[in-house]
Amino acid sequence: MAKRLSVIYASKWHILATLSFIVAPFIFLLVFAQFTPLTTEALFTDFASSMGRLFAAYIIAVLLAWVLALAFSTGKKAQVALPVFDVLQSFPTFALVPLAVLTFGATNSTVIFFLIITIIWPILFSTVNALKLIKKEYWEVADIYELTGTKRLRYFLVPASIPGIVTGSIIGLGEGWEALVATEIIMQTQSGLGGFFERSSDDMLITALGILLLMIIIFSVNRLIWTPVLARVYHQMQE
Repeated sequence: MAKRLSVIYASKWHILATLSFIVAPFIFLLVFAQFTPLTTEALFTDFASSMGRLFAAYIIAVLLAWVLALAFSTGKKAQVALPVFDVLQSFPTFALVPLAVLTFGATNSTVIFFLIITIIWPILFSTVNALKLIKKEYWEVADIYELTGTKRLRYFLVPASIPGIVTGSIIGLGEGWEALVATEIIMQTQSGLGGFFERSSDDMLITALGILLLMIIIFSVNRLIWTPVLARVYHQMQE
């Protein structure tokens, strides 16, 4: 355990500084509540609602992206599918708002749907690139050891996909935060960060503090989760 931490964190001060970001958003929420007419409970509810939607969409996007990457990363199928995916990722997401509302209604499902189609593309293309980088010798070793079915997935394809998934996740979630707030505002959700900004749009101070809160949350997630994970992944690749 200590060895793993030493790979990710350079010193004890680095660990303490990183841990401080765990409590930073929550402390800010408590302080923020003192400057707004909203209760602390309402602020935490908005925060939790948005995080729940983003987390659900991210999990679904990762699974879909990985399955599609496995299916279309190589061969003739890739030559047909990848250009199609490239066109789809360029399509303006919010042009689908009327169709999504007709299909799902103005519900959580609509917000999650928009988050999925925003987050999935960077993860998909990064995972495809990671799988394409697998050397021919590794495929031959997998065949020699008769890695098939679930064993091939668990011991070969999953480890090979992880660098692409992590890299794509950092980009995808960055875009996902933007889509989250925008979609919640468009859908006029009763809870969530987008709903908070909509309700506070006539108060400059509260809006500014809300933006600062969002920046702290995004920075904390990147610092706490993705920086250590990315360091760990690239360390394992070099071993």
